[in-house]
Amino acid sequence: MPYQWNHTSDTEQELRLWPHNSLPPRGAMIVILSVFTFGLIPVLAMLGSVVLWGLLPFLLLTVLGLWLAIQTNYRARSAVEVLTLSGSQARLVHQSPGKQRQEWSCNRYWARPEMHETGGPVPHYVTLIGAGREVEIGAFLSEDERITLYDDLIAKLRGPAAQ
Repeated sequence: MPYQWNHTSDTEQELRLWPHNSLPPRGAMIVILSVFTFGLIPVLAMLGSVVLWGLLPFLLLTVLGLWLAIQTNYRARSAVEVLTLSGSQARLVHQSPGKQRQEWSCNRYWARPEMHETGGPVPHYVTLIGAGREVEIGAFLSEDERITLYDDLIAKLRGPAAQ
C-alpha cells in the first residue's frame, strides 16, 4: 500500500502518501537494455553495409525516447502528500513536482473525510472537509487503496486524540 501511518509522538501521527511505482529503477534499466539488445539484432545483420548507418539512428532514438519517457514518469510520480494529525489540528501538505506546495489545515474535531463514489475525477474520490474548504487526498491511489484510506481516515480523525 503506498501510504504509511507514523506515530511521531504520543499526541501526533503522520500519514505519508505517494503514487505507486510499478517499475523500480533496476527494472527500468533492464527494460532499456533489453530494447537496445533486441534492437541490435537487425543492425548486426547489416554490419559492413551502408544500411547500418540508416538503421542505427532509429535504434538510438528509440532507446533515448524510452529513457526520457521513463524519467518523465518518475518525475511525475514523485508527488507526496503528508497529513499530520496532532491533538487538535489536522494539516495536509501536498507537494507535486514543478508545482507550488499546497497546504490545508483545520481543527481536527471539524475535519471529516468524505468519499464521492461517483462524480469525482476518479471512482471513490476521497476528500477532507474543514475550515470552509474541501481538499482531495490520495487521488493517485488505486480504487481499493482509496476505500481503505477513507476507512483509516474515519478511524484516525475520530480516534482518542480527537476528543
